[in-house]
Amino acid sequence: MISLQNDYSEGAHPQILKRLAEINLEQNPGYCSDAYCAGAAEKIRKACACPEAEVFFLVGGTQTNQVVIDTMLASYEGVVAALTGHVSTHEAGAIEFTGHKVLELPQHEGKIQAAELRELASGFWQDGNHEHMVFPGMVYISHPTEYGTLYSKEELEAISQTCHEYKLPLYMDGARLAYGLTAPGTDVTLQDIARLCDVFYIGGTKCGAFFGEAVVFTKNNMPARFLTRVKQHGALLAKGHMLGIQFDTLFTDNLYNEIGAHAIRLAQILQKGFLDAGLQLSINSPTNQQFVELPDTVIKRLDEKGVVYSFWEKTSPGKTVIRFVTSWATKEETVRELIRILKEVV
Repeated sequence: MISLQNDYSEGAHPQILKRLAEINLEQNPGYCSDAYCAGAAEKIRKACACPEAEVFFLVGGTQTNQVVIDTMLASYEGVVAALTGHVSTHEAGAIEFTGHKVLELPQHEGKIQAAELRELASGFWQDGNHEHMVFPGMVYISHPTEYGTLYSKEELEAISQTCHEYKLPLYMDGARLAYGLTAPGTDVTLQDIARLCDVFYIGGTKCGAFFGEAVVFTKNNMPARFLTRVKQHGALLAKGHMLGIQFDTLFTDNLYNEIGAHAIRLAQILQKGFLDAGLQLSINSPTNQQFVELPDTVIKRLDEKGVVYSFWEKTSPGKTVIRFVTSWATKEETVRELIRILKEVV
């Protein structure tokens, strides 16, 4: 079986496993009040060049998005996101479940544009009936996006400036941030993200950890009684040190970036293999998610050969976009075998 279905199928990076085994019988205080969480938070502050950052550890991406958005918004506010944003499409209405509407903007290869954000915000305030409407309360973006694409520094600066102008906190979903930071050609650093965003999270679940996301509030803006409100969401992990030790490991000896770089190198090999086989890329992703459009007859042959992928979308009768994803655990021989099979079945 050849499986490049996602970047969270395996357990955890061996270095994380080693650290977890070493502390397995230690007794630690609960709810992220332990020394490992404190140490990981300090390493993250240094990596972000943001000494005032407040860091909190949660378990998963949807949980993190729901908690952050719900605690930062007033009851009458919604969150602005791309039509294809994760909170808009693949979180089963988790944001709406808390009573907040997702206010959708057009997407451009998964990204929003500052000009259209400005149009939405200014249009709201110019509407004579805005008191009867859902107020835009914050802006959600992801980096990489659902399509594996990346914002440039110029794009982020423009969005951040627009958010500042309309007093909208900018929130970045960093579920796959390791792959964005290490992608070829990117000019966005972790320090840029901390400077331009009001809150973001550093993904662990999809970047080598068993589970876990590190939420970073960059402007002394953590919502009041945040721990209590996290618990109200059922999101407070009693064994919080299990999160702390994982992020402490990820931010030791550049491991987080090494994980990202490994996956990116293999994704680039895979993308070249697609092109060499004469296949049509659905989108030119520079990150670890690679999308290819194939005839359904070819996809059936992949199924028969035991190739595991993710369905993405139907583009026309008889054609489907599927996604392949590399990770810390992907082996080069697996990628090259997939390329061989693709050339055989096309």
